[in-house]
Amino acid sequence: PALAGLSDWVQHPDVDAELPQVLIVEDNPDVAHYLQACLEGLYRLTLATDGEQGIERALEDIPDLILSDVMMPGKDGFELCQILKNDERTSHIPIVLLTAKADVESRIAGLQRGADAYLAKPFDRQELLVRLDKLLELRATLQSRYRSTEALPAADDEGANLEDRFVLKLRQAVEENLEDEDFGILQLCKFVGMSRTSLHRKIKALTGRSTSAFIRIVRLERARVLLNTTDLNISQVAYEVGFKDPKYFSSSFKEIFGETPRSARPE
Repeated sequence: PALAGLSDWVQHPDVDAELPQVLIVEDNPDVAHYLQACLEGLYRLTLATDGEQGIERALEDIPDLILSDVMMPGKDGFELCQILKNDERTSHIPIVLLTAKADVESRIAGLQRGADAYLAKPFDRQELLVRLDKLLELRATLQSRYRSTEALPAADDEGANLEDRFVLKLRQAVEENLEDEDFGILQLCKFVGMSRTSLHRKIKALTGRSTSAFIRIVRLERARVLLNTTDLNISQVAYEVGFKDPKYFSSSFKEIFGETPRSARPE
């Protein structure tokens, strides 16, 4: 059925851009309206009315969270979950599946496809809000892991998850172009085959940093290695990692590591 009356909140996802964005994938107007009433003012809301549209919107918007019904025409919630969790553009997005089925088999089917949480209808507003809040808290915890990529497993490590491999791939792209001072956001987008907006939202979700800040930190982490392992002077190190201006390099280095490049050198 058509979700008449929802166009006002569907068409304006940028109201208060600081709020996290939730994509609702739901073909039942009553449930969609109830979710709107629960979440309005706390999240930016966008709507898709079936699984296929939900996948398209997720890839287009890269939302912070996805709430999806399970039983829908066309692609159901299980398929949506499996597709998005196996696409590196969206694999990081927490997905909550909503269903009238509270049986164990149905829950297992959702979890096997990568669902992060399960809510059986009818659900309590407070339970929904706590679930979403905890998923965002968990993502904030993961951000601290990715803020420095030095401790990540090797890209060919079988234990490395999709997010590990994605961050490592980005890092490798920057490292291979360290001396190219013009290597930036556009080149990184081309390398991973993502739009500027999608890449920004993905990196922001994983690290809490912008794309440009991520690139700069990879350069600075390499600079710290060079300061500790070579006799290059500070200007040479700056140029070696793609900084045009040694003064900007020094201020950026201190901002990230809390010490100047000179004091970072071993005695």
